[in-house]
Amino acid sequence: MPVERSCGAVIFKDGKYLLLKYGWGHWGFVKGNIEKGESLEETFFREAEEEAGLKKENLKLIEGFKEKISYFYKKGGKTIYKEVIYLLAESNTFDVKLSHEHTAYEWLSYEDALERITYENDRNVLRKAHEFLRRTRKIG
Repeated sequence: MPVERSCGAVIFKDGKYLLLKYGWGHWGFVKGNIEKGESLEETFFREAEEEAGLKKENLKLIEGFKEKISYFYKKGGKTIYKEVIYLLAESNTFDVKLSHEHTAYEWLSYEDALERITYENDRNVLRKAHEFLRRTRKIG
């Protein structure tokens, strides 16, 4: 069975979380496939720039958070096993420039982001990221 490995991140600024609307209609986080020879961090920074126009200097990775999800999906009649490792990053800007893969973006409060996210796996990642920030940064 084919396997895909991706890296993404929960990106936040001033109590808001960045969500992207993918072309086929679901809402989620910046993420993409890990290319040969790339580290998780390199994949994240490349994808953040490609998908949201956020450059490395706009983002600060938050140490201590890493969350893995996995699922199966169909592509070209084949079942693909996918693993996604999510990191956590703080942005210094709300300015986003979407790629052709996305049709919209929003910076949302935690509660609104939970409602907007399409897949339960991603909602669980957001819950864990928010709780991590509450514990380590004493946010509300």
